[in-house]
Amino acid sequence: MNEKEAVVKKADVLLEVSFEVCNKVGGIYTVLMSKAMQATKHYENYFCIGPYFHQKVIGEFEEVVPSEELKRVFDECKALGIICHYGNWLVKGNPKAILIDFQGYYSKTNEIKKKLWDKFKIDSLNCPQDVNEPITWSHATGVLIEKLAAIYPGRKIVAQFHEWLSSAGLLHLKMVDAPVATVFTTHATMLGRSIASSRDLYSILDKIDPDKEAYNYGIWTKYQLEKQGAWQAEIFTTVSEITGIEAEHILKKKPDVLLPNGLDMEEFPSFEDVSIKHSEMKFRFKEFILYYFFPYYAFDLDETYILFTFARYEFHNKGTDVFLKALAKLNNKLKEENSKRTFVAFFFIPAGVKNIKPELVENREYYNDVKESVDEYKEKIRNYILINLLSQKRLAKETIFPEDFLSETKRKVLRFAKGGKPFMCTHDLFDEGRDPILNLFRATGLDNLEDDRVKVVFYPTYMSGADGLLDLSYYDAIIGGHMGVFPSIYEPWGYTPLEAGALGVASVTTDLAGFGRFINQQRPKDVCNETSCDIAKEQGIFVCRRQNKTDEESVDELFNVLYFYSKLSKEERIDNKIEARRLAGLADWKHLFSNYIQAHNAAVDKKWS
Repeated sequence: MNEKEAVVKKADVLLEVSFEVCNKVGGIYTVLMSKAMQATKHYENYFCIGPYFHQKVIGEFEEVVPSEELKRVFDECKALGIICHYGNWLVKGNPKAILIDFQGYYSKTNEIKKKLWDKFKIDSLNCPQDVNEPITWSHATGVLIEKLAAIYPGRKIVAQFHEWLSSAGLLHLKMVDAPVATVFTTHATMLGRSIASSRDLYSILDKIDPDKEAYNYGIWTKYQLEKQGAWQAEIFTTVSEITGIEAEHILKKKPDVLLPNGLDMEEFPSFEDVSIKHSEMKFRFKEFILYYFFPYYAFDLDETYILFTFARYEFHNKGTDVFLKALAKLNNKLKEENSKRTFVAFFFIPAGVKNIKPELVENREYYNDVKESVDEYKEKIRNYILINLLSQKRLAKETIFPEDFLSETKRKVLRFAKGGKPFMCTHDLFDEGRDPILNLFRATGLDNLEDDRVKVVFYPTYMSGADGLLDLSYYDAIIGGHMGVFPSIYEPWGYTPLEAGALGVASVTTDLAGFGRFINQQRPKDVCNETSCDIAKEQGIFVCRRQNKTDEESVDELFNVLYFYSKLSKEERIDNKIEARRLAGLADWKHLFSNYIQAHNAAVDKKWS
């Protein structure tokens, strides 16, 4: 539904419940934070409800004095052991937030679990400890919402609950028959994610027994909370078509409404600003490449392209195995052609690290030593160049560089160079011998030899902006690259290729990712359909087919995209950047928030019809 087809809201109050309100854990935080501006624009009475963790709310939450009505509700909750902190979530739109400190409510946990069994047959006996916290917190949210409803008599209230972690709150509202219409959203089914880590989920969806498999995987309580949330809510939603298919088989419930994830494109720099920053960040990558590879051998940095992937360490789910095998094919193909182009592929995937490799730290120090010498002499060098140009003298090393500079830097450059070969990983790992990524590097011949046209860098730490090497933020690392590659076999949505597009960077996703299917739906059928994709027409965001494909076929699909990209001219790569940005704009919350209003309206209609 586009922006012009404005949907008139029917709810007077919207409450949005998630364990990730002011609590950055995963992708749901991005969903809530990025659409907050649209939510506050459409709903005057909009409240986010989340957990209160003192250390995590610093910089996220500003506590303010509640109104007298709210204070009375909070006092009633406090008498039950539920402490409510009221204020503003410090994101664009400044939505009102109620954060619940539920530590004093743990005495009720077993009682809550008994009620869930008696009413909904949710088996929490011997459940893992990580279930008790969300059950206690979310039940407390249900109690809070029940009491909030009393101060809005005659007003239509919608409460939207995200994921199984919030389900106990929704179920409490059902048990007390609160005058609140409910929406339940699953971003990825617990069982689907578990199965996909070891088996081809979509080929066995119609063959599995979800109730049995939930016990096999040890997630039965989470699965049952999720299933009951989907069934008991007035409206059940998922974030993508692919997750809807998954939910229909696993939860036995087809979603009523799809709620695609979006971004606030106004928060991203303009294409012109991104282009300037791309040059800056690309140089940061080049500096890293200089001290990572060049002590051992050199290659043409002007013909070097940076590929990257960001992912959790879900080796098969995130398609890391397929990416590596496609890179190996690309490496062999480029070597056969004696290509002068080099690809450096960065795997930004956090793992168990001990320390940055000491030799790499040494390489960086030697590099910085050379760089400092250049900086020290740069004014003299500039003057030499200027004088020789205007004198129309032949430019040569001897006429550009002062003699003392050449003598000093020669020693430093000789110390910078060394024997051996580059590392495959920036850090020493705790279990390096059994690491799947490093083992597949070796097995596929991606071992960073001089003749390899594809180089690999396993960078097993978060991009915080202060990691001790690249020192780039997540977005800066994306901007510095040429293409992001995310060939997931299980991805309910997939924010990273969308964020890459918003930053004017080409990317690869798949038709088993919610975002990939969303992009395919925006394109003409002659560009990409279930049987074929025209790579040349796709542009910007490439959607590889993985549905009903073997891993080998998926490797070939991805190889074809990477090889196609390797042949693009600079002008064609710029065209891809522009198209990536345009496609990302289709997922702006300005266009997508109307889906949320549609879900809320449907819940109102069902509750009060």
